[in-house]
Amino acid sequence: MSALQGKSIVVTAGPTIEPIDPVRFLSNRSSGKQGYLIAEALAAGGANVRLISGPTCLPCPNGVERIDVETALDMLAAVETALPADAFIAVAAVADWRPASKQARKAEKAAQGASLDLVENPDILATIAQRENDRPALVIGFAAETHDMLDRARAKRLRKGCDWIIANDVSGDVMGGDENAAWLIGQTHETEWKRAPKKTIAENLAAAMDAHFSSR
Repeated sequence: MSALQGKSIVVTAGPTIEPIDPVRFLSNRSSGKQGYLIAEALAAGGANVRLISGPTCLPCPNGVERIDVETALDMLAAVETALPADAFIAVAAVADWRPASKQARKAEKAAQGASLDLVENPDILATIAQRENDRPALVIGFAAETHDMLDRARAKRLRKGCDWIIANDVSGDVMGGDENAAWLIGQTHETEWKRAPKKTIAENLAAAMDAHFSSR
């Protein structure tokens, strides 16, 4: 029997959107595909999966409970509400910044240009990884990089305080595409996953988590 059976796992996926006014927002190119496939693979292994998703066009995976959010603040609140859990996987591409205030009406186009005051969003991965009372036993982050991928991912794992980090190069067609290549980086091990369908990457991660929990 899979060691994932009955495990409670929280997964974030997709982008967040940060409203400027009722029409405009800040966001990114994340499609949510990799996170949804990870949730699906974990559920297929018997885990109880809560998928906290930013706006996507994807159907909810079979056997997964999906919680829809929009902003980074919404996503953090939903993750904290979903705890305690055995594992947390931060796949979502959370916007780093949000407008300092949302305008109630559509902003008019400025003839001489315009400026936008921004404030930093909470770091969801670091917040969960550094919790004292109900930190999940396994916290996994993603490092979407365009250069110096492995070095930046290793540094990010230490900085955030997570157990594993998945490094992938997004300088090509990964965001929105159907394939990915990645490295699983832990404290004492690094494993390369060659370019393959995102479903295969998800299954690789589920297998690694199964092995991890089996050894405990």
